[in-house]
Amino acid sequence: MAINGLNVHRSGKLVLEDVSFSIKSGEFVGIVGPNGGGKTTLLLTILGILQATSGKIEVFGRNPYPTDFKGRVGWVSQTAANIPTKMRMTVKELITMGTVSRIEIFRRDSLEKRKKVLEAMELTGMSELADKDISRLSGGQRQRAVIGRALASDAEVLIFDEPLVNVDRYARSGILKLLDTLCHEQNKTLILVSHDMTAIRQSVHRVIYLDEQILFDGLPDELPDIIQLAEQRGIENVHSPSTPTSVAISTTTSGQQSEELE
Repeated sequence: MAINGLNVHRSGKLVLEDVSFSIKSGEFVGIVGPNGGGKTTLLLTILGILQATSGKIEVFGRNPYPTDFKGRVGWVSQTAANIPTKMRMTVKELITMGTVSRIEIFRRDSLEKRKKVLEAMELTGMSELADKDISRLSGGQRQRAVIGRALASDAEVLIFDEPLVNVDRYARSGILKLLDTLCHEQNKTLILVSHDMTAIRQSVHRVIYLDEQILFDGLPDELPDIIQLAEQRGIENVHSPSTPTSVAISTTTSGQQSEELE
């Protein structure tokens, strides 16, 4: 995945400005930033749901808009686990829905379809709950079930938008272990948007701080110090693709020169 100079407007307002980064296969990237900073807009643009105003974005070497990457890119949205309590559906039926995008592939081989569903249930720890009605699941169980639905499509890239919201500590731990397994044992490429900074620091290979523009791109352990600098001295742009960190500090006093810390 490669993004270069991306600009996105929504309702006439510039939401993303000059965003550039790339993600390698098998990488686990966290995206953090304030509410309204453009995180969800970025995800929707990667998914091809929104069209960029300008700039270049490639997923699997192609522009995601209007290319259909269903089956190769799985998305677990903030509201994915908000399943109506009146909806009658078992865990297995919900996870099976993940194979619909590849129905043409599976039409001739229903055994392959069932295999993917069983694998997804096993990975998410939902096998014993396969026949349970989703309305009777806890928040954490629902979240694992919708992750299973994304896995059933055999997606190569999995995008998670706040999957740790409204789950208890036990469920949170289980979801993070699952994401670790998907990355390091299943070789999935993961993008995690979360306000849970502890989870971000513990889980991802790399973190991007987004507030309309990318203010930081580097190792999770470096992020707190960088943010503290930003609050104290007014960082205009931070980019840390590797160690050592290079930080551009823009002073607020007229006539003073900017200084670079390395």
